[in-house]
Amino acid sequence: MSTAPLASDRPASPRVVVVGGGPGGYEAALVARRLGADVTVVERAGLGGAAVLTDVVPSKTLIATAEWMTIADRAPELGIRLDGVAPPGAVAPGGVGSLARHSIDLAAVNARVKALAAAQSADIRGRLDREGVRTVLGHARLDGPSRVEVTTADGGQETLDADVVLVATGATPRVLPEAVPDGERILTWTQLYDLQELPEKLVVVGSGVTGAEFAGAYTSLGADVTLVSSRERVLPGEDADAAQLLEDVFKARGMTVLSRSRAAGARRVGDRVEVTLADGRVLDASHVLFAVGSVPTTAGLGLEEAGVRLTASGHVEVDKVSRTSVRGVYAAGDVTGVLPLASVAATQGRIAMSHALGDAVKPLSLRGVSANIFTAPEIATVGASEALLRSEGVDYSVSTLPLARNPRAKMLGVHDGFVKVFAGVGTGTVLGAVVVGPRASESIFPLTLAVTHRLTVDQVADASTVYPSMSGTIAEVARMLHRAVD
Repeated sequence: MSTAPLASDRPASPRVVVVGGGPGGYEAALVARRLGADVTVVERAGLGGAAVLTDVVPSKTLIATAEWMTIADRAPELGIRLDGVAPPGAVAPGGVGSLARHSIDLAAVNARVKALAAAQSADIRGRLDREGVRTVLGHARLDGPSRVEVTTADGGQETLDADVVLVATGATPRVLPEAVPDGERILTWTQLYDLQELPEKLVVVGSGVTGAEFAGAYTSLGADVTLVSSRERVLPGEDADAAQLLEDVFKARGMTVLSRSRAAGARRVGDRVEVTLADGRVLDASHVLFAVGSVPTTAGLGLEEAGVRLTASGHVEVDKVSRTSVRGVYAAGDVTGVLPLASVAATQGRIAMSHALGDAVKPLSLRGVSANIFTAPEIATVGASEALLRSEGVDYSVSTLPLARNPRAKMLGVHDGFVKVFAGVGTGTVLGAVVVGPRASESIFPLTLAVTHRLTVDQVADASTVYPSMSGTIAEVARMLHRAVD
């Protein structure tokens, strides 16, 4: 007859402390709980972190609202009339710009943006609670590799012993000393959601993903936008054809794009802002948004004191399973500088816990990671870029088709966009792809599957597509590559 072990004889559950409640943190916490760990998440602002509260969720909600404005502006072309709206080509007495259009109540828009972010944060908190994850609101600091000191939101102190620590504290907007944000006229992207009125004239400094997204959104909402780009074109790190198309669309919608221009600073002048460029030009604006990158949130966490190695840029150095230089300490997300995507952060967090707690684990691979820029049109990419293929001397073929030829696109009044696929010569394997158009973030998925599972263009072409559909162009581009890769 067997005797059940006493409680004191049972092996204790491993103790996991997650510092940061963003995608990397809360996804890691869920995996750790499923693997039997005792899990505590320490988050300073709220569950979901910056991704949910001030970055991804709010920005994409604002952009979705702006997208409706873009669609509404296209309505007359489809035969839809609003009272007071003249047909295409008509000129009102005050000029084309005086034709009636939808208007934006920015206070209401931003109230909805913040409400949706709060609701998403609450949903994440509820999920963690149901799974048995303990949440502590406060600031955490490592006291060596196996202890975390927490200053709680109410000013209390708590010490958490840990067998495993995951650092997932994200990043914050980079601030220029010559343009310190005031939250009213000089802004970072986390401060936009307190605006009560649409900026009369907005200068956006920075033409990377964040700058392009907000410049495009505010143009669609009706603001007069000037985009300051230090490079030759917007989105310098993206596919050249996609970036050029987007810049052309921006200009056609009335945006001013200042290429090869660098902002030196900004200052308040009453209820205006003066943005000074490096060449001495001064731009007058009602508001300025600085989108000049981000810095990892590593200061004050006790990382270096605990022996955790940081890179020259201040990011936490990690390997393919999210380990840091200290045994038992892992890191995930923007704080690592691997790839600033919420999906990658979540994957890193899950990998970290699986590795730390002895589950089967597959090291991080960025080969099949798809990314999207939420402009109008959207730009989605996966796999190798054309620039990378050229630099590495890969023998590849490329095929491109404009969406304007697609029957579904014609029905929807879509003019701008294309599908581009890169395939290896000889193998026909899909190496990478670019999709530009409405909902490109959704359309990229079959090509993500192709890159991830090393499908050939013939295998993609053989799959049936709905007619009419935007995805039909993906299959057609694959068919075009059939002979090119032989």
